[in-house]
Amino acid sequence: MAEGIAVSVHDTAPVWRGDTAGDALRRSVDLARAVEALGYRRYWVAEHHNTPALATSSPAVLAGSILAATSTIRVGSGAVLLPNHSPYVVAEQFGVLAGLHPGRVDLGLGRAPGGSGEAAARLGDPRRLDFDDALRELNEYFAGGSGGVRAIPEPGTPPEIWLVGSSASSAAYAGRLGLPYVYAHAIVGGGAPEALEAYRQAFRPSPALAEPHACVAVIAVANDSDERAHRLAASFVYGQILMRTVDPATVLPTEEETAAHRFTAAEERFLREKIDPQFVGSPERIAPRLGDLLRRTRADELFVLTQVPDHQARIRSYELVAKIVSSL
Repeated sequence: MAEGIAVSVHDTAPVWRGDTAGDALRRSVDLARAVEALGYRRYWVAEHHNTPALATSSPAVLAGSILAATSTIRVGSGAVLLPNHSPYVVAEQFGVLAGLHPGRVDLGLGRAPGGSGEAAARLGDPRRLDFDDALRELNEYFAGGSGGVRAIPEPGTPPEIWLVGSSASSAAYAGRLGLPYVYAHAIVGGGAPEALEAYRQAFRPSPALAEPHACVAVIAVANDSDERAHRLAASFVYGQILMRTVDPATVLPTEEETAAHRFTAAEERFLREKIDPQFVGSPERIAPRLGDLLRRTRADELFVLTQVPDHQARIRSYELVAKIVSSL
């Protein structure tokens, strides 16, 4: 059933207690090398601002380090949040990446601001273009220029442009534009089959893409032990609780700190809401549910986000997920 489904990585560079943001970024580079050896197709980094627990404030800069440290895996953004940026700057940044690493650069785009209102106010194009106009201008730079202005360098092989979203409307929008689309099940669980069907129904062939390319991005924490997998996954969710209730500037708690915490009934509900729609456990537990999602969505590609405090367990999780998908 899963024959031909590619597996790719989505990364937020989580910062855990006792580590620095630099440690998190170096782990991302190390993880990219590891998953390249495992046969993953892409490595995408997210965009977040004013969030000390996530070090991915500059996808283009981090992607450059990952591209330099790898040789075959495609690397890009998942996603550059276009409302935060001048299309001209994005075209220049990704033009540099594509010039240095032709045929390996993806430019995933999103419509959300990805941070606090205060941070968003300090970002972006002062013209405040709507998304349609910003995307149109960005495409024009990769096609030779916009309004008499060229984005230099102009790579011989421009980056592939994708859209990332979490609704049927964003999926249909990507389809009408003839762009590849990733549904963020990792953010909104449960809507992937409907969204990807809306994408396929709306799809119109474009110079970028002749046929629809529908993808789903999930959170997955695979471990040889169900108990350990859930303990690892709980650390990131506990971090979200701390950011909401104690200190928005906190970094993420360790596995030991999470294990020692006694969750209230409300916190336990929040934990279940975040973990249960995703894919956490042993391969035997994950495989049937993941296979069902891939069957119902008919996804062409699976993006996997694994946010756990143990770096070796993180690499092991990606190894197990690759085996699961290849066996479906």
